[in-house]
Amino acid sequence: MLHHTALGTTGSRVVFLHGLFGQGKNWTGVAKQLSGEHRVELIDLPHHGRSDWPDRFDFVESAELVAASIPDDEPVTLVGHSLGGKVAMVLSLLHPERVERLCVADISPVAYPAGREFPGYFAAMRGMDLGEVRQRSDADRLLEPAVADTTVRSFLLQNLRRDPSAPHGWSWQVNLEVLERDLPVIGQWPEAQLADAAPYDGPVLWLAGSRSSYVLPDYDAAMDRLFPRNRKVTFKDTGHWLHSERPELFLEVLRRFLGD
Repeated sequence: MLHHTALGTTGSRVVFLHGLFGQGKNWTGVAKQLSGEHRVELIDLPHHGRSDWPDRFDFVESAELVAASIPDDEPVTLVGHSLGGKVAMVLSLLHPERVERLCVADISPVAYPAGREFPGYFAAMRGMDLGEVRQRSDADRLLEPAVADTTVRSFLLQNLRRDPSAPHGWSWQVNLEVLERDLPVIGQWPEAQLADAAPYDGPVLWLAGSRSSYVLPDYDAAMDRLFPRNRKVTFKDTGHWLHSERPELFLEVLRRFLGD
């Protein structure tokens, strides 16, 4: 079961999917700005936030869970960042009738090289001694040697919550064990599972951060093959978390896309 947060009561539906280590609430700032004109829904993906923890991560299974919340007769604008962008693309290919338009933020329909920054994040979070945490500032101090970037550290620590039932009164709200184990799956693109899917022919806004390596010219062919009506927009001097680094620009570009 997926946890949902809804904002707005009128207009078309816009559904947001977060990235790895994220939660639906990461989109709250953008969602509030849109909620006067649209019915906005923020979803916690499996293994994240307040959604269930299955025994594995699978793109198709995750996409099907999200699709189950979208009526056949009321297609939505689907917005996904990073991991959520991959889930959104898979859903669009499997259930195009449920997606009126698609916005993919800083991710491509490709398999990425192993490594990158995420194994280090898992190791740092799993290695933290929660027995030393009395308040959030303690957690920040403990994580700092492994995650020097203040913004990234703050993002990761959003997953730490007070939990009276936990041994030390704190627990992680993200399924570190399964997601770390299945990180090779998360880095891939489920080509074989989508072998029979036709290209998605709806409008696609493909956003990229200029300082990110998740959207490269080498990936254009894969995107064009599966999403032929895509329009790529690159945010200058912006990294992977472009919606948090450049929220005003992100909102402006998304609003134009919604109004097309």
